[in-house]
Amino acid sequence: GITTGLTATTFGPDVTVSRGQVATFLYRAASASKPNTFNPFTDVKTTAYNYDAILWAYDNRITTGTSDTTFSPDAYCTRAQIVTFLWRYAKKPLGYYTNPFNDVNKTEYAAYYDAILWAAGKGIATGNTPKTFNPDGTCTRAEAVTFLYRYESTK
Repeated sequence: GITTGLTATTFGPDVTVSRGQVATFLYRAASASKPNTFNPFTDVKTTAYNYDAILWAYDNRITTGTSDTTFSPDAYCTRAQIVTFLWRYAKKPLGYYTNPFNDVNKTEYAAYYDAILWAAGKGIATGNTPKTFNPDGTCTRAEAVTFLYRYESTK
């Protein structure tokens, strides 16, 4: 019940996952109740299927908007963003991982750095190669549910 298919018979594993879909996956995984929060996002309508999920993720500091007033629910989710959502969902565990990736440095990826190292160190997310994470690459629906499954398996 954490995710559904794109249709009744297709999952779309190679389709890029959106920010709104990731918020929905986490909301369902948490079995969260409906949030009681103000909606700061002009692009998240009350009629959207992911309205409650996005506000829950925002209220629980799992995600922020792409600006003070926009969430960009239909924008693709990068690999760095999804592991950061998961890391925040896990309450930001720190302190025990080294960086195996040549394309992830603390200066350029400061907002994602600890999350990427945590996800790699816990075996939640692997790189595209042993030395590259591809933080700006889009995340597919298959990768998103795999990362979430691996996270749930490590709890």
